[in-house]
Amino acid sequence: MPKNQHVLIIGAGLCGSLLALRMAQRGYQVSVYEKRPDLRKITLDSGRSINLAFSNRGNKAMKLVGIDQQVKTLCIPMHGRMLHDTAGKTIFAPYSGRENEYINSISRNDLNALLLTEAEKRNNVSIYFNNKCVSVDFENTSALFYNYESKNEHVINADVIFATDGAGSAMRKSYYLGKKFLFSFSQDYLTHGYKELSILPDKTGAHKTFKNALHIWGREAFMLIALPNLDGSFTVTLFLSYDDGTYNFNNLTTEARVLEFFSTYFKDALKLMPNLVEDFFKNPTSPLGTVKCSPWHYKGNTLLMGDAAHAIVPFYGQGMNASFEDVVEFDQVLEAHPNPESKSDWETIFKVYEAKRKKDTDAIADLAIDNFHEMKGHVNNAVFREKRNLEMALEKEFPNDYASKYSLVTFNENIGYREAMLKGRAQDKAILNMLTDGVISLNDDLEVNLKKIKQETEAILEDDRIAGLK
Repeated sequence: MPKNQHVLIIGAGLCGSLLALRMAQRGYQVSVYEKRPDLRKITLDSGRSINLAFSNRGNKAMKLVGIDQQVKTLCIPMHGRMLHDTAGKTIFAPYSGRENEYINSISRNDLNALLLTEAEKRNNVSIYFNNKCVSVDFENTSALFYNYESKNEHVINADVIFATDGAGSAMRKSYYLGKKFLFSFSQDYLTHGYKELSILPDKTGAHKTFKNALHIWGREAFMLIALPNLDGSFTVTLFLSYDDGTYNFNNLTTEARVLEFFSTYFKDALKLMPNLVEDFFKNPTSPLGTVKCSPWHYKGNTLLMGDAAHAIVPFYGQGMNASFEDVVEFDQVLEAHPNPESKSDWETIFKVYEAKRKKDTDAIADLAIDNFHEMKGHVNNAVFREKRNLEMALEKEFPNDYASKYSLVTFNENIGYREAMLKGRAQDKAILNMLTDGVISLNDDLEVNLKKIKQETEAILEDDRIAGLK
């Protein structure tokens, strides 16, 4: 039976563990190799991952493998952004005008642990921890691993190899260094990095501030965000330039200067963070980058997935969701090309998958950069807020006829990221232009506004089509 083929997955993170579970459900023999220890058995260092926003595209993947109800118990709903100004005043900005549309805060480790446990329940899945992938022989479908415990190297052969080993993928590096085919690769860093901090629970174990929102302290050139956790804490992340500005990561080197910075720009957050200084100097400062590459596959032997193929910055809350959607999209291609028996069969599957998927992962990478600028600055702009208020009213009044760009990306899991980006950008341009020119206003009849927005959006989309942008 072709489904007895051996599938090797490099990386047991979120994408790899989900892929292992799904391929096992389809009947393949699956081996997963992970360089880190089993996260279910150790206490992980803090400060090394941004808290995750889980939304519809990710949940579609959980439904595919039948664990969506288990995942739901790990989630805290966030119905909108809580915007904090420098005086400590707050404004709540809903994510959608529809009550059933919201994102969720979820622990990366808890979700990863659940996926690993579900995968290991299958008797056709084996997971090996503390095994670092050194290189991949993509021509012969084998991978070289170094075992941290035995201190030995060993080769694993497979019928097909999937690399889900993140932005620093060993297989992608092997593609690049192998020089066996034309391989394009780009890695672009923001001038900003991030540092993870925390707001601890109060003495009763409760959240110190409103828990059902993503809190944002946007300050034009930098920002602070906070996402709630089930234990009553918040994961807080500071996004700040390494070099630019009066305050940057390279000059925040003393306790006094850190406290001065926070008391100037994040005064209300500082009151909730007596542990700030300890967190700041204990936790690392990490870079933020975008990875794009092509092709993702080599013949019918190997395929990059998740961050290994398309790492993005975290500002649309879609990195995990996009990686999960990779598995959903790949599964749909596999469904249309069942029981691959040869390398040529797998090559067809890989080609169809990449042709279908890459345009969408490129789009969400660009949208994430856009949202970085929106979150740190535009959310405080009066015209932007007017636009968002109008969009919320339109979604509430016409739930089946209007969706903002954010809703198209985050809550419309049955359309691709590229389609959402093109339509969403056109809508944004239409609304902002008409608000600025006085063609529409919040006081106008909503149905009339909707008609004008749709007409102008279509005109912009047609211009884009003529210009070859769509």
